[in-house]
Amino acid sequence: MTVLILENVSPSLRGECTRWLLEVRAGVFLGTVSAAVRERLWTMVKTRADGGSCLIAYAANNEQGFCMEVYGDPRRTVIDFDGLQLIKIKQ
Repeated sequence: MTVLILENVSPSLRGECTRWLLEVRAGVFLGTVSAAVRERLWTMVKTRADGGSCLIAYAANNEQGFCMEVYGDPRRTVIDFDGLQLIKIKQ
C-alpha cells in the first residue's frame, strides 16, 4: 500500500498521479504499486512539486510496517528515533 499526500501543487501533477493511484480526497492518493513504479512516481512528484510539499508512505518490512519520505516543506522532516520514523515539526 502506498499513500501520497500533495499540498500546493499544480492540478496537472495531481492528474498525473491519478494514473497510478486513487485520489480519495483532494491531494491524498492511495494505491498498491510496485517498488519500481513507486520510486519513479516519487521522483516525478519531487521534480514537478514547484514549491509544494509532498509526503509518501509505503509498506515496508520494519517495526512500524511502513516508511515515510517528505519533500518540499522545510518545517517537517522525518527523523529516525531508535528505528522508528517520526515527523519533526520545526517551530
